[in-house]
Amino acid sequence: MIRVMNLSKTIPGGPKVLNNISFESGEGQFIAIKGASGSGKSMLLKCLSLQEKWTSGEYRFDGVDVFKKGFAERLKVKREIAYLEEKPSLYPNKTGLKNVVIGSVTQTPAWRRWTGMVRNDDYMGAMDTIEKMGLLDKAHQQAGKMSGGEQQRIAIARALVHGAKVIAADEPVAGLDPHTADRVLSDLKKLCQEQGVIVIAVLHQGDWAERYADRILGLNNGELVLDVKGRRLTEREKMLL
Repeated sequence: MIRVMNLSKTIPGGPKVLNNISFESGEGQFIAIKGASGSGKSMLLKCLSLQEKWTSGEYRFDGVDVFKKGFAERLKVKREIAYLEEKPSLYPNKTGLKNVVIGSVTQTPAWRRWTGMVRNDDYMGAMDTIEKMGLLDKAHQQAGKMSGGEQQRIAIARALVHGAKVIAADEPVAGLDPHTADRVLSDLKKLCQEQGVIVIAVLHQGDWAERYADRILGLNNGELVLDVKGRRLTEREKMLL
């Protein structure tokens, strides 16, 4: 479903932060990205979700060569890849339900974000997804009053309601207690298994990656130095990161 070939990214007037990254992923795969601070993990997610322009490389999404298509096709792809930041970008004064149905800036027309107008069918679909995320009791609570883990799960529900086929999550469990982190990662894993969603997540703690990922990619100084099945990493492999 995703094929990345020779992705490179250079900051204008600055250094090269990604150097010839290549990998493929089929649907339903949970990929963990590991590496030291400054290794290019977050930039890789931003490039994959088209938040950042590529300096060079080829990108195929569902068999489509993204960069050889026009703006409309790239926008369609961008809407199908949800980028989740460490701290979810929600509307704090709106309820969890409103956040889900209105969507993020890249997912929703401006008029809907401004007016908040949605159809009844949209509400029903959103409530179904919120219930699957175990947050039905939080649907009418303001997002700003939710815990970090609840906000992350609302952000995931929002991505699914708006048709995301890929979730690119940057440290989705950073700062969460172990029980909450486990719940968030379990939810993401379930999406892979039951709905075929591809999850690509930067995970700082090695044990989370080893426990949940089907595959682990390791970055070092902007280069892909590790690509293995999800399992306990050897000491030699850890030394590469």
